[in-house]
Order: sequence, then C-alpha cells, then structure tokens
Amino acid sequence: MEPEILELENFLPYRLYRLADAVSREFSGIYKDRHGLTRPEWRTLAGLGQHGTMTATALGEQSAMHKTKVSRAVAELERRRWLIRTADEKDRRIEHLTLTAAGLAAYREMVPLAKAFERELLARLSADEHAAVTSGLAALETSLPQARLRVKSQTL
Repeated sequence: MEPEILELENFLPYRLYRLADAVSREFSGIYKDRHGLTRPEWRTLAGLGQHGTMTATALGEQSAMHKTKVSRAVAELERRRWLIRTADEKDRRIEHLTLTAAGLAAYREMVPLAKAFERELLARLSADEHAAVTSGLAALETSLPQARLRVKSQTL
C-alpha cells in the first residue's frame, strides 16, 4: 500500500491562503504607492479608522496580526504623526490608540480606493459566482472559532 500524498495545490487551506495573499498583494500596491504603507500599517490605519480608538491587542485580534507586527505598525504611524497613544486611566500598561487628523485624512482618502478595488475584484465574477463566494466564506467563518472571533470583532 502506497502512502497517501497531499496535493498541496488542491488542499483548501493552502488555496485559501494563496488567494488571500494574492489579493492582499494586489491591493497593497494602492496603499504602498499612495502613502508608502506596509500591510500591517495599512491594517492598523484601517482598523483605527473604522473603530476610532482601539488597543494594540484589539487591533491584533481584528487584523489577525502578531503583536510584534502591530507594535511596529503603531510605532511607524506614530512616527508619521498619524496616531496618538493615550494611557488607560485604570491600567497604565494599556494604551488606547487613536488616529490624528492627519491619520484620519489618510484613512478617508483610502476608503474610496479600497471600495473601488473591492468592486473591481468582484466585477471579475458573475452574479452567481459572487453569491457563491460570499455564502461560502460566511459558512467557513461561522464554522471556525478563530474566524468567528475576527468576524465578531469587526463589528465593534
């Protein structure tokens, strides 16, 4: 009996990873060209733009980024004067992060570009394919505890 072989190219987790990475790389050209942002910096800017004030921990959970990536992104956005840190009144170890006027302006400039990118990406699909992708992603997100956590945190 021959050992079973995994065809990586057909393995769903691998395919999802490759697709997500390809889409993310394509979109990164927009915010990299516009503002010289890295992926973690963009995700940090977008999270704070969406939610207003967040902790680094909450940003990491929302964006599925490791705390060191969040920390570096926060430091860079702070260096640009796009965000400020405010110590928590009850627990000085916790910092609340908020976009400055300049950071908010950059976020607001990027929102229509992000939405246009999404529209153009979805325009590559038929209506049936779009519906299938949307329902398939929702089904996977609700079936995986980690994905469910990220989906819920996005509605904060």
